[in-house]
Amino acid sequence: MGNVVAAPGSCGELVQGTISGCNFLVTCPINFFSRIEVVLDKSGGSAGQKTQLAVEKTLKLFGENREFAAYCQSDIPCGKGMASSSADIAAACMSTALCLGKTITVAEIAKIALEIEPTDGIFFPGIVMLDHVSGTFSNCLGYPPSLQVVIFDMGGQVDTISFNKRSDLIALNQIKEDQVQLAVKLLKQGLAEQDCGLIGRAATISARANQAILYKPCLEALIEIGEKYGAVGINVAHSGTVMGILFDNTDLSDRKDCIQAVISQCPELNYLNTAKIISGGLFRV
Repeated sequence: MGNVVAAPGSCGELVQGTISGCNFLVTCPINFFSRIEVVLDKSGGSAGQKTQLAVEKTLKLFGENREFAAYCQSDIPCGKGMASSSADIAAACMSTALCLGKTITVAEIAKIALEIEPTDGIFFPGIVMLDHVSGTFSNCLGYPPSLQVVIFDMGGQVDTISFNKRSDLIALNQIKEDQVQLAVKLLKQGLAEQDCGLIGRAATISARANQAILYKPCLEALIEIGEKYGAVGINVAHSGTVMGILFDNTDLSDRKDCIQAVISQCPELNYLNTAKIISGGLFRV
């Protein structure tokens, strides 16, 4: 077995905002993956700058200073709020540790990731609520029931670092705290009871509350269309461009009809793909 490590991407977040001024997001990992391979004592590779920086920081963590090559193969679109950079960084950390014959913890990976940029928590097992800006806490809320997410994109890209430096972000997050707290309460209950409906309601509340921060065209139309075809809710990338219609174990024909309805009624949106919501975590390929 080699040192190739896979990390899942995400379809935005199930909930995101602040509680008592503390930043957090709740992960929405999906079965799209970034695969990173680090090879020591060699130069080159196809990985981007953030991935290479993650390797350098992991080597430094273990007191090493060596040349390396990092290779990346990813299913995850960049700049869409689908955790592409977080997946690359996390997988690079673990692949580097494997090269050294060392074990690296998720807490150590989170620390390295946060030194590079605000991070998604897709490398934590389960569905996780974490401070994605300062890393002050991370809590596993449970594991997802069977949920599919039909992913649409409003176009363009959002830079994670620039978004989190917005001067109005603190005030806008404060305004929506009551809605966000309700969403978290419903989400925790939904995960505990494996109730897709409650999870969908929580995600929809958070998506609507985020409109004043990063507006999503056709959100209300998406909610209405989703309800018509049996969806349990809508989630969004709170600092990205994608939106997801959440389905439980409904017929495939319902999802296909729903996709066609969105394409017809919301020309601003592009259909990307349909994915499964999974537990987060890293694994060796």
